[in-house]
Amino acid sequence: MTLDTFIDALPKVELHVHLIGSASVATVLELSRRHPGSRVPTAEEELRRFYTFSDFPHFARVYKAVNGLVTEPEDVATLVLGLARDLAPQGCRYVELQVTPFAHHVVGMPMREVTEALDLAARRSLTEHGVEMAYIFDIPGEYGEEAARITLEHALQEPPAALVGFGIGGIEQERVKYTDAYRSAFSAARAAGLHSVPHGGEMSGPETVWETIEGYGAERIGHGINCLQDDRLVAYLRETQLPLDVCPTSNLCTGQIASIEEHPLPRMLEEGLYVTLNSDDPPMFATTLAGEYRVAANVFGFGRTELAQLARNGVRASYLGEDAKAALLAEIDDLVTHG
Repeated sequence: MTLDTFIDALPKVELHVHLIGSASVATVLELSRRHPGSRVPTAEEELRRFYTFSDFPHFARVYKAVNGLVTEPEDVATLVLGLARDLAPQGCRYVELQVTPFAHHVVGMPMREVTEALDLAARRSLTEHGVEMAYIFDIPGEYGEEAARITLEHALQEPPAALVGFGIGGIEQERVKYTDAYRSAFSAARAAGLHSVPHGGEMSGPETVWETIEGYGAERIGHGINCLQDDRLVAYLRETQLPLDVCPTSNLCTGQIASIEEHPLPRMLEEGLYVTLNSDDPPMFATTLAGEYRVAANVFGFGRTELAQLARNGVRASYLGEDAKAALLAEIDDLVTHG
């Protein structure tokens, strides 16, 4: 078995991927043809050119344009099912998908209808593609108190059956304007039994990671790559083994690192930190979940042992049931032994 074949066969989970950012060309074509009056191309060749990013502002425009296609609950379900279809051939068995209820609220979608679409899509993802879908509701961090309130209300009043977590994304530097609102929202979500999985330390420094820990009660952190700037934080993360969901290609495409070779993932592992490997917004960054494992192999020189350990880390850091975790871990061990 070649390393490429091993990567494809390796059972995986995806813990950091966004609903809008997961939309592949095939899925966006379905949506753009459903809503032909949008700015998004309805011809495949033209759409592929549209998806070829020249810089980060271009990415932001494309993301906004695709988001503008999601105006009905059916569109939400289409995105979820498209992601399951795309992940299944990559050996992915389980996903914790980041959904931003506020984005659906502002275009007038009722909470109940969004939840029904998410529930339907989760059932079909499992039966049609063999991918178990869970959800994380996240606050867009630059939108303040209203976004926090709407996200929390949806999570507490009309949660999808597979809702497991509560998060926050968006522009990290904007969060300091709304510290009390965000801390309060996370406190209420945790009290209701949701896991705290905020972004932190992606586009800002260690202070944001500390805020996710001390202010939001983080149980797992999205990105966290700038933790290495603070020795005390590194020591804390090493001691607690608080998982960090790392997305190398995303960090390159958004300008957080100068080159993929400079990504801190290898050093994070050398420091004894708990790292999982994920794709973030895969089609928009011209990557896949399996592609991130190939980056780890081809750029960082990881072999089967290291790649299998990253896959195990993802399983253990997930909110899958214990029996399902044990079964996936056994599959990974079997592949390593007999693959």
